[in-house]
Amino acid sequence: MSNLLSIGRTGLLAAQTGIATTGHNITNSSVPGYTRQGIVQSTLPPVSQGVGYVGTGTQVAQIKRYYDDFLNKQVMTAQATQGATDTYLTEISQIDNMLSDATIGLSPAMQDFFKGVQTANSTPSLQSSRASMLSSAETLAARFHEVSGRLQELQDGVNTSITSTVNGINSYAAQIANLNNQIATLTTDPLNPPNDLLDQRDQLVRELNQQVKITVLPSDNNMLNISFGSGQPLVTGTSHLEMAAVQSPTDPGRLVVAYPATGRSTIIADDTFAGGALGGLMDFRSESLDRVQNEIGQVAAGLTQAFNAQHRLGQDLDGNPGGDFFTPLKAYVGYDARNSALSTATLDASITDATALTGLDYEVNYGGTPAAYSVTRSDGVVTPIADPTVPQEIDGVTYAFAGDPVSGDRIQVRPTYTAAASFDVAVTDYRRIALAAPIATSTPSSNSGTATISPGTVDESYLPNPLTAPVTLTFDGTQLTGPDGLEIPYSAADGGTVSFGGITFTVSGGAKAGDQFTVGPNTNGVGDARNGVLLAGLQTKNILNGGTSTFQGSYASTVNFVGNKTREMQVGSAASETTVNQAIAAQQSVSGVNLDEEAADLLRYQQAYQAAGKVMQVAGTLFDTLLSIAQ
Repeated sequence: MSNLLSIGRTGLLAAQTGIATTGHNITNSSVPGYTRQGIVQSTLPPVSQGVGYVGTGTQVAQIKRYYDDFLNKQVMTAQATQGATDTYLTEISQIDNMLSDATIGLSPAMQDFFKGVQTANSTPSLQSSRASMLSSAETLAARFHEVSGRLQELQDGVNTSITSTVNGINSYAAQIANLNNQIATLTTDPLNPPNDLLDQRDQLVRELNQQVKITVLPSDNNMLNISFGSGQPLVTGTSHLEMAAVQSPTDPGRLVVAYPATGRSTIIADDTFAGGALGGLMDFRSESLDRVQNEIGQVAAGLTQAFNAQHRLGQDLDGNPGGDFFTPLKAYVGYDARNSALSTATLDASITDATALTGLDYEVNYGGTPAAYSVTRSDGVVTPIADPTVPQEIDGVTYAFAGDPVSGDRIQVRPTYTAAASFDVAVTDYRRIALAAPIATSTPSSNSGTATISPGTVDESYLPNPLTAPVTLTFDGTQLTGPDGLEIPYSAADGGTVSFGGITFTVSGGAKAGDQFTVGPNTNGVGDARNGVLLAGLQTKNILNGGTSTFQGSYASTVNFVGNKTREMQVGSAASETTVNQAIAAQQSVSGVNLDEEAADLLRYQQAYQAAGKVMQVAGTLFDTLLSIAQ
């Protein structure tokens, strides 16, 4: 009888455990990360009764957690991609909205500015037209500042997001390490771990993975080790490493991620974070935000350098040489905070050639004796500087070094990074606008030939030695001769182009021996706009990107890049959402709780419980029968 009672009792306990487990599934079906559980039964060892082995009942061997590691990793991979894509899309959409807004776009402001130059050219002697040109220049500067300010707000927003994301990552890492400790303590049997704690930890791991793409490896006692990037540790057993958002050593306004340590922090490269919200932030900043800032700065720097260069070749309303119309720009120079305290090295980086600007960033390194400075462009091109005492131009920027460097010194140079924010009008007096050319030419009526001389232009080589008095050139039949034995080749076959002392003009028509031509200072240039015409012509001249783009064309290319990238992220976001939903559906088909199925299991275990109770009832009846016989 006792054996039959024991069998009924084991069945009763197993059914009771099944009912409890099923009820646990039902009540936790809406808990995020919960994994369906089920009991696994096995038979108890039988007892030999001579005629054979008689069973002794059942037992619950395991409360199984229906978990598929492969499907879970698919979910994590999809969610990491979605986290990066959605973050990138959110950020770049702000740039796209800004650049597509006609009220803040740079193209209309540039058009208005050059329209102002053309208006001034039409009536160069009028104060109103010159003042209008200055006003349009101030408006253009304000527009550059506005765009730069919005982009800087996005940079600040990225900094804030990096800080909050890193803090979230640290919080997740701490909680996972704590759960590792609890799970390891409670795991006395590897086959029967604390399932609910595993669920909690896995949910935290998935949420962490949405912040930064991680690699998860199993460890002893059901613990997990977690790393990111190329193997940088985050959680190791019951301990975790904390990261921090710190100032970039070369740019105080830029936050980077580092492992905090005693003394010097270890900076983690931005491209280490591939995937998750943090990876999306880093990719957006390096691929799009920095590029847009640099390229818009390239337009500002190119316009400043080219316009100033031409303006200096002109003459203002008072007959003085033209100066800088816009404030000259310098490249952003950031000295690495980790450089030796003994270093006194300094660098002046001035923008000197608009056509050679690349919109890329540069890193200057000093290797010490016998090596010297080297400049590495962000696309990997390296330019050595053998003699730092001599200024050297690299991609439109002239590097001038001073002081005594120490081996290991590092300097970051961003030629156009702050150009838009620094774009300003240097001329404040309308009389200082140099619309006139500094030279004037004339053809005496006494010449016997029919040749005429063009108004002429000057280049930079004219500025050191400008004309102070008229120069008379005489045609001797083969060439032009001037004072002090000046001989200038002349040929009608090449269009009659004549050049000397930085002055260029043409002599067209039939020149005869003895004919004279006069070139001298422009002493009455109030109504002259020859230099202004050249200034206006800069609008349609291919100056940027190696002489292949106009200012507005380069800006349009930036706008087009942002639009295409935004569309790419929109498509990627939709695709990643579909992938995540599919991966979760596959994972939930194994691990998710189906209430209909649980209701059926609940009924099945209820029937088993009742049947086991009936067995015990029969055993009791039989036992009572035996007792009555004994009486």
